[in-house]
Amino acid sequence: MSDSASKEGRFDPFSHKIIETKGFEDLKIGDQFPIPSRTIGDANFAAFQLASGDNHPIHYDDEYCKALGYSGMLAHGFQVLIQATPGAGLFPHVMSDCMIGFIEQSSKFLAPLIAGDTVYPNLEVIDLKKQTKTGVITLKATVHNQRGELLMEGEQKFLVRLKQS
Repeated sequence: MSDSASKEGRFDPFSHKIIETKGFEDLKIGDQFPIPSRTIGDANFAAFQLASGDNHPIHYDDEYCKALGYSGMLAHGFQVLIQATPGAGLFPHVMSDCMIGFIEQSSKFLAPLIAGDTVYPNLEVIDLKKQTKTGVITLKATVHNQRGELLMEGEQKFLVRLKQS
């Protein structure tokens, strides 16, 4: 019987997991959650502009950017930040049913993301604070480009349920 089937042979959507799940107690400082790399092209810039409403030419006018000395359009800081969205990787799948919510975020933008760059986002557990019935997981979020430059770093915090004792 598969993990997704109940004793009666019915499909159970809650047992349909893409990766082994863990609880707060199973994590350790240094655990890594890489997010798949992706190349950020014109379509990504256009989609971000539609979602954000940002219309500054530094993000959408290639010739304007070249006149300022850049090799192409520069991504908005939030467009860089969303590359480290945990749902784009395995972290929320690993935490599964114990996840309560995303509670805090901070970031520093250190170098520009230029249209055509490939990004390599990563999340790393840097702190685990156990509380009475919940825990707070702090992840270091980083985004590097294909040249090895660190474009963004920051922290993300998540509130999770502890295993029932």
